[in-house]
Amino acid sequence: MRKQLDLTEGIFPMPVLMVATYNEDGSVNVMNAAWGTMQARDTVALNLTESHKTVKNIKARGAFTVSIADAAHVMEADYFGVDSGNRTPEKFQNSGLTASRSDLVDAPVINEFPLCLECEFIEYQDSKYGCGVIGKVVRITADESVMKDGRPDMSLVNAIAFDPYTHGYYRVAERVGEAFSDGLRLRK
Repeated sequence: MRKQLDLTEGIFPMPVLMVATYNEDGSVNVMNAAWGTMQARDTVALNLTESHKTVKNIKARGAFTVSIADAAHVMEADYFGVDSGNRTPEKFQNSGLTASRSDLVDAPVINEFPLCLECEFIEYQDSKYGCGVIGKVVRITADESVMKDGRPDMSLVNAIAFDPYTHGYYRVAERVGEAFSDGLRLRK
């Protein structure tokens, strides 16, 4: 028997994305964004309102990075979601994390997060069904510690996902199947 749930983010778990920009003074700003996805192979869409300091920075700088949060840094990732850059300009410093300047876009790469998409700002969609920030991914980097046979290994990344029903973070780590292969056994 199926049970009706409260209307909330029905597609879950949601990725925990760290969106990083530079502030006007060159300091690092990071926010936690669960509402984001790949819109195309080289295009990211982030459902963010213009009230976010991060969106103002993206528009001003024309760039941002998106890192995949990991289990080792769940406390920092959550902090980037509960404190606002509008209220706390030193939010990134408070986290204790470090950043490097991307040499392709005007945005920081957070060193401690294992995967990072470096993006150029394309547009902001603010219509009723607009996506918010749209960016072109110009490079993806991964820390060597999460690489296996030249590719990122999700069991090493230890990415976290957000459950909006319980407000919990969950580790995404165990491989359970082979894409584009397992389902072929059902072909007749």
